[in-house]
Amino acid sequence: MDKSVPDPPLNKTTPLCGFDALEDLLKDRAAAERALNHYLNPEPSGDAPSDSRIDSLFSVTAKADTDTLLASTSETLASVKAMAEDLAFEVDGTRRSVALGIQQLVELCQLLVDKALDQLEAPARPVEA
Repeated sequence: MDKSVPDPPLNKTTPLCGFDALEDLLKDRAAAERALNHYLNPEPSGDAPSDSRIDSLFSVTAKADTDTLLASTSETLASVKAMAEDLAFEVDGTRRSVALGIQQLVELCQLLVDKALDQLEAPARPVEA
């Protein structure tokens, strides 16, 4: 069965008119990716050892015990919860729903951390034989 309407001819007004072939398009894309990687994902310089590279701005001391870490996390979650509650009452519509959702997730996390703290503080029960 023949088509009654022929395929439209390629003209110089199509968006890809500057590319003669798919190879040119792929070469340009590869060049763009190399340029982006050069600026956004630079290779570490040979002067600095790779283990001295900073992966994070903040760190936690290895000397902190579990109780201290959980207590600090609980206090931080309480602060985030208060900020989300304040924000929820200053915005309307879907933004208010998002802020209240964040507040509820933070509250859930705080409950989990508080439960972990309770289990650490509770004396171990003797195992009955």
